[in-house]
Amino acid sequence: MTRTTQEALEWISAYLPENQIAQAAIIVVFALVMSRVVSWLIGATFKKLAGKTKSDVDDRVVELMHGPMVKTVVLAGLGLATTRLGLDKAAESITIKIIFSLGVVVWTVFLPRLCSILLGAASATADSFKAVQPTTLPLFNNLGKVVVFALAVFAVIAIWDVDATGWLASAGIVGLAVGFAAQDTLSNLFAGVFIIADAPYKVGDFIVLDSGERGQVTHIGLRSTRLLTRDDIEISVPNAVMGQAKITNETGGPHTRRRLRVPVGVAYGSDIEKVRRLLLKAANEEELISDSPIPRVRFRAFGPSSLDFELLCWIPEPLIKGQAIDALLCGIDREFRENQVEIPFPQQDINFKGPPIQGAQPIS
Repeated sequence: MTRTTQEALEWISAYLPENQIAQAAIIVVFALVMSRVVSWLIGATFKKLAGKTKSDVDDRVVELMHGPMVKTVVLAGLGLATTRLGLDKAAESITIKIIFSLGVVVWTVFLPRLCSILLGAASATADSFKAVQPTTLPLFNNLGKVVVFALAVFAVIAIWDVDATGWLASAGIVGLAVGFAAQDTLSNLFAGVFIIADAPYKVGDFIVLDSGERGQVTHIGLRSTRLLTRDDIEISVPNAVMGQAKITNETGGPHTRRRLRVPVGVAYGSDIEKVRRLLLKAANEEELISDSPIPRVRFRAFGPSSLDFELLCWIPEPLIKGQAIDALLCGIDREFRENQVEIPFPQQDINFKGPPIQGAQPIS
């Protein structure tokens, strides 16, 4: 018992009768009265203040704190009353330790519920707390329960003066064994948390992996990320792989639109300005192509058998990439046929050197 507590008890004793049982009874009654006062304060003051806010989180927290606060006041009164009963030191010490342990139990029940409320509110505001998402909420919720339980066990051990060296050593060995056995699972788990927190992509984005897979993100879980390809095949990729892969997010950036690059080759001798005009006409007449930014044509190179152009235009979303390219190629082919613009194809001439072979027949 601390010196301050002893002085407080001596001050209280000055106003109490000499009978120790009567003193203990008065302290218990006083504690019950104070518990009712605390209950009234929570109901009359804190609940009204919480009711003035837009969020219901503080209302739920105040409601949840009501029980533990009242019980704590009662347990504190029981602890003070125990010191006035005149018990021998062993009995008094055990009784006080039991009361302290009950207090730990009360707050151990309260804290996981508080964590659940706060984490639920955080997951509802995903823009402010990127790590806490509806998919990661069970993880953080269970993690909070484990932390609270561990602290409660530590508090009870400290209250009863138990030597926990052996328990801690055993827990460390068990933790190492579990860590080695579940290293792949833990790797995917932590990678999933970092992906959700860093947000390199989100559900609905079109991404391309460095291994070639392309698809729309349909789910980001704690173990894996799922992609739906254009063939309607769902691919499940472990988060550990996603965390180490180079990912191209086609939907990322300030806009969802996507730029298309369509290479086109025409025969040598073609009118360059005419080719530019026909390519722009094919792009401007296609409904799938965005009007802004406007389509452009670039003359890129003198190829081995063609003049190489590139048509640059935009589509509103990556989903229609294949459909837009198909429509553009059909439109370009139609314009070139109508305006006699030739699209060359590679040709090779083979020359034979040396004297003619006796009896050889000419190739027809």
